[in-house]
Amino acid sequence: MRRETIHHPNGQSTTYVYDSFVDPWKQPPAETILVQHGFGRTAEHFYHWIPALARKYNVIRRELRGHGGSSVPDRGAGYDYSTATIVDEIRDTLDQLGIQRVHFLGESTSGILAEIFAATYPDRVSSIIVCSSPTHLPEAGQRFLAFGMPSWPEACRRLGSRGWAERLAAAPGTLASDDPAYKQWWIDRVAESDGEGLAGYAEFLCQLDSRPCLDAIRAPMLILAPTNSAMLTLKSMEDLAARVPSAELKPITARGHEIYSEAAEACQAAVLSFLEGLTPTTQTK
Repeated sequence: MRRETIHHPNGQSTTYVYDSFVDPWKQPPAETILVQHGFGRTAEHFYHWIPALARKYNVIRRELRGHGGSSVPDRGAGYDYSTATIVDEIRDTLDQLGIQRVHFLGESTSGILAEIFAATYPDRVSSIIVCSSPTHLPEAGQRFLAFGMPSWPEACRRLGSRGWAERLAAAPGTLASDDPAYKQWWIDRVAESDGEGLAGYAEFLCQLDSRPCLDAIRAPMLILAPTNSAMLTLKSMEDLAARVPSAELKPITARGHEIYSEAAEACQAAVLSFLEGLTPTTQTK
């Protein structure tokens, strides 16, 4: 495992974790999976995916803007918190690491980023995988995450990252387990991010929408769809699959939204089966 931080031309920094247990003599070189966690989480939330993925693939777990070790833009400092900026920072991450193409795995709202990235930089993705991912956050979802406060970003500012995580952990259909030890571990990991960092990113997510980009997606796509999420319906995932011709839908039976953790083995098996079924032709459509 290698944890490092890179610096972007716009002054922000991004922390990532690199893992690979691929046989170093194998040719051609292993392909790379970019794992982008969802809101509030960090690279650590995907620790248990490494044994499954890193034996055959190079794996990069990238931390979102304002999350974990990645920088928090100063309010009023002129940072352009836009879709173009965030997507370009992902592109710059790959450029600085010397990686031309990735299999982009986006969890929850980062699946929206995966879809937009695939439409914007089709030559940089071999496939995309979205896990428990909406195409946008409707007002009802934003109200759910605000916990009775004026807005979701305001809830993050008032409660701080730990307080906000505690509220989410108490809501049904969210966390992967009722195990008190897991809940505490999960909350502690979210609390590693700054409350203002989460608030700024929440403001960004309130306007993020991949629907205008879906028709431009050409890369093979796997949709891991939770059956009982508090944040999205299986029907919405079926609609997404119908919209993208290259998409394959895989319903994942679970009691909540965090199928990457609750149903990790099922998700990992689906991802590996999907990747192993790709051919050079399907990856370059």
